[in-house]
Amino acid sequence: MDWRLRITFEPEKRSGKPCVRGLRITVGDVLGWLASGQSVQAILEDNPELEPEDIAACLSFAADRETGTVRVAA
Repeated sequence: MDWRLRITFEPEKRSGKPCVRGLRITVGDVLGWLASGQSVQAILEDNPELEPEDIAACLSFAADRETGTVRVAA
């Protein structure tokens, strides 16, 4: 999954944090929901604007960021 196709950075949205497709849902939001034990299906049901590929892109982004492949200003 190439997260660059779904993760956007816009200074005027959520203070420039990485967001899903220009929505106001951040990668951090999605990762937090997953970390709290929510299933992908539950996240999609609660956020109908999200697609399964968006969640995969968030995970891919986080993996790349963790390994130092991508650097994003906080």
